[in-house]
Amino acid sequence: MEVLPLALELVILAAAVVLHEVGHGVVAYRCGDSTAAEQGRLTLNPLRHVDLVGTILLPGLLLATAWMTGSHPMLFGWAKPVPVNARRMHQPRRDMALVAVAGPLVNLTLAALGALVLRIGIGTDGHTGAMIRAGAYAVIGINCALAVLNLLPILPLDGGRIVASLLPRGLARSYGRLERVGLVVVLLLLTQTSILMTLVRPVLRSFLQLGTIGMGR
Repeated sequence: MEVLPLALELVILAAAVVLHEVGHGVVAYRCGDSTAAEQGRLTLNPLRHVDLVGTILLPGLLLATAWMTGSHPMLFGWAKPVPVNARRMHQPRRDMALVAVAGPLVNLTLAALGALVLRIGIGTDGHTGAMIRAGAYAVIGINCALAVLNLLPILPLDGGRIVASLLPRGLARSYGRLERVGLVVVLLLLTQTSILMTLVRPVLRSFLQLGTIGMGR
């Protein structure tokens, strides 16, 4: 695969996490909660979505690790969560699940668009084709990683929100108490295990196949 300049990969990562959060906000708005809109978070301005851990520290850690090991970094992270008020929603438990799943669905949609761009790149020769393919690979890889990461059933990730919305109320309250340690668990999984890559590979392979099937290369 062609390698995209790191600066462009960072731009793709920023766009992916911003659109992920805007997706949450848009669905919340459609479900009756205008909190994100009132606080100016339904915007594509990346500065309004910067999160200390997910947007700065984690990508920085991955970059530093890649630099020390001499490998190419796999970039992913997250933006500051959009504010959501379940009490303003039409059907809070159902709508919270819809809001949670919206972010990963945005990323999977972007991965699908990346697969379509990959088909264009495969049919284009020269430097232009190489850059299109490299950009498409980055879009697919980053968005697949973001979707799978956020669907892990750990609070405060989207997967944890979905689980909490599906559990009976008593169990949901007990499950919600785990959120205080959830971020630590996520960081340990990302830095000390290969579970994310294990889960991402089949998803990534599916989108790459979507972009190359029938192309003969």
